[in-house]
Amino acid sequence: MEKFFKLKEHGTTVQRELLAGLTTFLTMAYILVVNPGMLGSIGNGMTPGAVFTATALSAAIATLVMAFAANLPIALAPGMGLNAFFTYTVVFGMGYSWQVALTAVFLEGILFIILSLFKVREAIIDAIPLNLKRAVSVGIGLFIALIGFANAGIVVNDAGTIIGLGKLTSGSPLLALIGFIIIIGLYTLKIPGAILIGILATTVVGIPMGVTMIPEGWAPLGSPEAPLLFRFNFSSIASFEFFTVFFTFLFVDIFDTVGTLVGVTTQAGLIDKNGNIPRVKQALLADAVGTVAGAALGTSTVTSFVESTAGVAAGGRTGLTALSTGLLFLVSLLLSPLFLLIPGAATAPALIMVGFLMMKPVTSIDFTDPTEGIPAFLAIVMMPFAYSIAEGIVYGVISYVLLKIVTAKFRDISIVTWVLFIIFILRFVLK
Repeated sequence: MEKFFKLKEHGTTVQRELLAGLTTFLTMAYILVVNPGMLGSIGNGMTPGAVFTATALSAAIATLVMAFAANLPIALAPGMGLNAFFTYTVVFGMGYSWQVALTAVFLEGILFIILSLFKVREAIIDAIPLNLKRAVSVGIGLFIALIGFANAGIVVNDAGTIIGLGKLTSGSPLLALIGFIIIIGLYTLKIPGAILIGILATTVVGIPMGVTMIPEGWAPLGSPEAPLLFRFNFSSIASFEFFTVFFTFLFVDIFDTVGTLVGVTTQAGLIDKNGNIPRVKQALLADAVGTVAGAALGTSTVTSFVESTAGVAAGGRTGLTALSTGLLFLVSLLLSPLFLLIPGAATAPALIMVGFLMMKPVTSIDFTDPTEGIPAFLAIVMMPFAYSIAEGIVYGVISYVLLKIVTAKFRDISIVTWVLFIIFILRFVLK
């Protein structure tokens, strides 16, 4: 371990790295609950049990690649926001089958591997307007929070006001509110694994309330359900709508990954004097390999988790931290009955909390310049209002280019942005 992970060089020990790996796992293990609940709601053969297995396996594969190829203390799993886009926009909103959605994820992962190998992703990242990048994160946060409120029954359909409050004094809405109070309390006290602990505590509280249902003969240990292997459908890949889906997966994945890599490595003190991330090519490759593996197993895009900062705060500095986290994801496969017992009312507060955590970039958006602020605003609000992450990106890019044209700021429009603008306009014209 010393020779391979270079522990002394990074000023760490085996014990510290293992503890950091456990800390990272506890902070991000909520995805083992949330992802099966979200993707499993699609039905038509996509079951929560199969998604749970795919989630745990893809997280383990990607995190182990990160450990051995990049030697960085970063863990990966199917990303929040991308799973919501997969479920609520691509399948429920656009009417595609989950097989087509998995195909888009698979192709995006293949392209991400190519971009990582040939360093093209830097050009794409530099070409997208900075304020739009920040706005996408904020918009996804609001979208996820809305899904959480709706899943809990806190927000419901209302004929008079479009949306309204549900009955909050009993059942799932009340349990979700209790769960949210538990999570924000634990998070404020800076307790590691606040979200996961909150989910588990809410599940227990839900038993006497009649929301958490324990089947007869239930046991916490059991064999995992088989994943949905290679369930692809390439029949729709030539359409503009499919391109929008494909591009959104790629766009969010790239910036999620790069943002997380910068944040985690900076906190760990691993950035060099020129601001470069060590072994960034291998780190991006781990993300891309995880996405391809996840699609093949039957889950949405795998990406680097910002919760890895919790492990770094606990002393993690090398890939040994990621190795221990990856192994814990493999162990979690034996606990599938426990994770699948958790009701939607217990995962809803986690979605709301994740929405809060994704709001931070809004403070960095330049709203003083209308040509920057208005597109960012449209990208943010269109995601929850149109119930689509893709539409937020579309309206953000279109309005950005139009406002730059009106103000004759042509130099601000990159070639990539021009290409996206034309494609998105054609999408409306040819629809």
